[in-house]
Amino acid sequence: MTLMSVTEAEETSPLDVIEQIVAANDWLFDRPNDQEMAVHVPGRWCDYNFLCAWNDVADAMHFTLAFDTRVPRERRGPVHELLALINDKVWMGHFAIWGEEGLLAYRHALPLRGCPGPSRGQVEDVLENAIHDCERFYPAFQYVIWGGKSPTDALAAAMIETVGEA
Repeated sequence: MTLMSVTEAEETSPLDVIEQIVAANDWLFDRPNDQEMAVHVPGRWCDYNFLCAWNDVADAMHFTLAFDTRVPRERRGPVHELLALINDKVWMGHFAIWGEEGLLAYRHALPLRGCPGPSRGQVEDVLENAIHDCERFYPAFQYVIWGGKSPTDALAAAMIETVGEA
């Protein structure tokens, strides 16, 4: 067993554990500095852009999983209604429309006051939950944005649990 010296421990970044998980999954990533990381995460319905940032002031890790879908301005009202319905169903994080470009995203913050960074288990839990929720609700967003369905109908369709295979 090798112990880290104090100097080595101070030089590690809270993003190191995330980089290990990303590398183990063979996901493409860019880490421009010790505070930020961008990762390409393949999904069942679409590919996601996973953005992670460490905030020294807040002692918190921020996670965003952005869809490849942009919400047209004329569909934002129904999508906001759908967001409220969906956010009532998720246990961790929340969905939002991000920025002027209307990018759909799942967001979660992990407070880590007094900790040097997140544990591997914490990051795995956040990522698994984020991907699960994005995959689960992706069709509902598509139904509202492109299918013209009501938010209530779209959510009902997304909540159906499929059993078996066809």
